[in-house]
Amino acid sequence: MEVNSSVNAGRITSGQKKPHEKEVNSLRPQSLADFIGQSRTCSVLRVMVEAAAQQGMPIDHILFYGPPGLGKTSLAQIIALESRANIRITSGPALKFAGELASILTRIEAGDVLFIDEVHRLNAKVEETLYPAMEDFALDLMLGKGATAREYRMALPPFTLVGATTRLSLLSGPLRDRFGAHFRLDFYNVDELCHILQRAAQMQENPLEESATRILASRARGTPRVALRLLRRVQEYATTRANGRITAAVAEDALSMLHIDALGMEELDRRILHLLVEKFDGGPVGLETIAAAVSEDSATIMDVYEPYLLQLGFLARTPRGRVATRHAFAHLGVPFPDEDDQMQLI
Repeated sequence: MEVNSSVNAGRITSGQKKPHEKEVNSLRPQSLADFIGQSRTCSVLRVMVEAAAQQGMPIDHILFYGPPGLGKTSLAQIIALESRANIRITSGPALKFAGELASILTRIEAGDVLFIDEVHRLNAKVEETLYPAMEDFALDLMLGKGATAREYRMALPPFTLVGATTRLSLLSGPLRDRFGAHFRLDFYNVDELCHILQRAAQMQENPLEESATRILASRARGTPRVALRLLRRVQEYATTRANGRITAAVAEDALSMLHIDALGMEELDRRILHLLVEKFDGGPVGLETIAAAVSEDSATIMDVYEPYLLQLGFLARTPRGRVATRHAFAHLGVPFPDEDDQMQLI
């Protein structure tokens, strides 16, 4: 589904939203100056926006990639805000036919930003329609059928395509090369997440003690989306159990109720770890086997859970499958296999 948003008085506005959607959008930064983290990416984007404004040209096509929840959508909206342009939002899975993309492209105005989330999931026909639009600002149409069919090229106003993907390897080479700027978004450190949480708490006028902030930030898996999700759950707990005040003790109690441990690991993280260590002696274990054993989709495990286990140093990817590291064995209190056994595993 496409969402057409526009800039009005420096803000992004769109059609009616559910209360939760309004809350999420209200917490999004409205400028590159307000965006916390990803400092190198923001510095380059600031130059690109300023140069485009001075030249009277649209910003070059931009590709954001990296794990989910790091700010790809927020940056796309900020680019539109900084450029005082309209933004049209859609996703790869939503564009099933070339005609659907053509419908969007024919309604684009000069300088608009088109944001395609999960751009790696565009099908081949849709992707081919996108090539001339990105390179030449043109839309190739086939009029008629059979022997009377003829190709017609329709000029498009200059626009900026912003693509986002969590799976850069699945993006085709021709499409990837048509983006003028590629930015990898990295996980956030605890201090950056603390700033994000404090900003959100202040905007909601909900008191959040510094000690509680650090507890939430340290368990947010380096991801702002997770940090804000934990904040909402802790706020709910504090409202019903602690008169709305979020202290360190309240945060600990709320996270314990959510089964989130001191490392930020959730129930499925621990199930994957126990599976590797206790049932498969550390591995190697294939991804599909892990997925079947924990009753979860393999893509979800690879995109959501594995990155954090890798970040913690509990998991290693090998050509033969996933292997639990020495740190994982130590964390679970299980003796690590001797070197001969481990060499056989790897």
